[in-house]
Amino acid sequence: MPTEWKLFADLAEHAGDKHVTVDASAGDTVDDALSDLVDDRPAIADRVLTDDGDLRSQINVLRNGTNVLVEEDGLETELEEGDELALFPPVSGG
Repeated sequence: MPTEWKLFADLAEHAGDKHVTVDASAGDTVDDALSDLVDDRPAIADRVLTDDGDLRSQINVLRNGTNVLVEEDGLETELEEGDELALFPPVSGG
């Protein structure tokens, strides 16, 4: 079963949609799903990846509402059936 990304703020604008389905499924990693997303929607690559292809430090990646970079195994977190992924750009305010 495919995995769905929810994109927020300008990431949704760059991708052209707030919801993007990718081919990654249970057993794949968050990194696999991110690669599928960037391949499918290259306009967001510059916003989420560095020139070296690494995730930008200010981007938050959530799996089922949990930040995988803080509370799980980062981009190597393994996907399970029905997972929902989300990408948040840096949030500024004041």
